[in-house]
Amino acid sequence: MNQTKRKQILTFRLLLPLIIVGIAWLQESIDQLFFSGSWNLPLGPGLPWWGLLTAPFSHAGFGHLISNTIMFLPLSWLVLTKGFRDYIAVLIAVVVMEIPVWLFWPRGSHGMSGVLYGLLGYLLLIGFLERRFMTILLSIVGLVLFGNALPALIPGVSPAGVSWIGHASGFLGGIFAALALSREPKGLNKAKG
Repeated sequence: MNQTKRKQILTFRLLLPLIIVGIAWLQESIDQLFFSGSWNLPLGPGLPWWGLLTAPFSHAGFGHLISNTIMFLPLSWLVLTKGFRDYIAVLIAVVVMEIPVWLFWPRGSHGMSGVLYGLLGYLLLIGFLERRFMTILLSIVGLVLFGNALPALIPGVSPAGVSWIGHASGFLGGIFAALALSREPKGLNKAKG
């Protein structure tokens, strides 16, 4: 791969999370400026299916969006260090795991938290599965930087109004993505045969 191609890939990997979070900032800015915070795009019972796609971009104010942005960008860049395919797989797995929440959970929810927990779940498991230096390092960095967010997966630990089920379903999406994408460590298949 030539130097120009490497720069293009790196630039794309740096910009993609910024574009995604930029959409959320645009939505929240429009919401606050023109709708006084009432233009929410949640997923929930009786709401349209496209809420599965819009809910991560909709937040309950700038404080909610800032806290999600602070976690979203580094988690995204850590997963993108592993690969673009892995990143997209986590995003898709999170949306798929949100379907039961949309269909069966009694309250609507919105925000990037499910995506954050999906990225974190992927990072925490991929190092264990692949047992390669880089993936172990990614898992350790993810745990050290964001391990303090794990208690919010437990019902009753999150503050009132925070959807722990959205966190848990996103985390499971990340786990499933790691299980689907992990590559067997080199040398293990030789040991088996």
